[in-house]
Amino acid sequence: MSITLYWIENFAGTFMLSLVLCGIIIPQILKIAFQRRLFDEQDERKIHKGAVPRLGGISFLPAMVFSLCLVLGVSLLEEIPFMEQALSQSVTAFLFLLCALMLIFLVGMADDLIGVRYSAKFMIQIICALLLLCSGAIFDDFEGILWLNEVPLWISVPFSILVIVYIINAINLIDGIDGLASGLSMIAMVSYGVLFAVAGLYVYSMIAWATLGVLMPFFYFNYFGDPKKRTKIFMGDTGSLTIGLLISFMALSVTSMIEFKTAQGYNPVICAFSPIIIPLFDVLRVYLHRIRQHRNPFLPDRCHIHHKLLALGLSTRKALALILVAAAIFLIVNVILSRSVNPNILVAADIIIWTAGNVVLTHLIRKREARLGQKLYQ
Repeated sequence: MSITLYWIENFAGTFMLSLVLCGIIIPQILKIAFQRRLFDEQDERKIHKGAVPRLGGISFLPAMVFSLCLVLGVSLLEEIPFMEQALSQSVTAFLFLLCALMLIFLVGMADDLIGVRYSAKFMIQIICALLLLCSGAIFDDFEGILWLNEVPLWISVPFSILVIVYIINAINLIDGIDGLASGLSMIAMVSYGVLFAVAGLYVYSMIAWATLGVLMPFFYFNYFGDPKKRTKIFMGDTGSLTIGLLISFMALSVTSMIEFKTAQGYNPVICAFSPIIIPLFDVLRVYLHRIRQHRNPFLPDRCHIHHKLLALGLSTRKALALILVAAAIFLIVNVILSRSVNPNILVAADIIIWTAGNVVLTHLIRKREARLGQKLYQ
């Protein structure tokens, strides 16, 4: 059997096992949540109706870790030399990543069950970021972005921590309508899974496919579930923080793939952040908007991109489809053009397109507000 075919089988096995396990665990979480009355409380910001548990993310880490460990363990039993070599190259990164995941998973679960102060969550995120740096996930080469390349350690370490915390919170804050956070994360995981496989980082690719495997059944229950039938569930902070940490690990790991740039000609930094460009842009726009409105930038409100689309009169399903299509277009175009277009031009074009799109949406919302005679958007 060829090396490529062998790894494809491992990717498929990890993905399928994660998918099946998560599909089994989520219904059990739903039963327990309704028995113990562990529901997401509704307020003026919430769009959903009815009692919906927010513990879906509890299924993510156990299913992923079990799938990865079982597939890798079986592979080691076969005593295949290239498999042992791949594991030896990734074992340090995997162990530090697992430590960070366990920590943020527990904090997210505590927050979903009893609540955790934001300052405490922020400190845990910084500790998790330090663990990821120990795994080798560090942003130390800008690859031409802002006309910078390699930067010294005293710059790359704090900047990497900032990027990790930024990504974690971007995924957490984009989780506002059914299927949005999981849908965007699935697009990112497919992208990272392919990138790592092409670059020869097969264990990293397995992590991406395992994550995709847990996201798909969750997306089904979250998007198609019915509160009346007790089949709907949210991922909660347990899920969004866990997925955010995984995405930050993958994004920073991609930025370090210099061999990938040499062999394939793609810009690693563009490839790293294009899969999550919408949550990254959206959370920055929201923070700036809150500051401009003289509001606390860390307090939640209804001014994310999905709130804009809903204020325009779109249904949640149409808003979701539009955002996911836009994310896929940004990803595909950026990655393809990164081989031939200056990265600064690409970043500038992305910012201009995003800003122009938001200006148009705001203009359309104001026209609709004037027509209806009511305030639709903050």
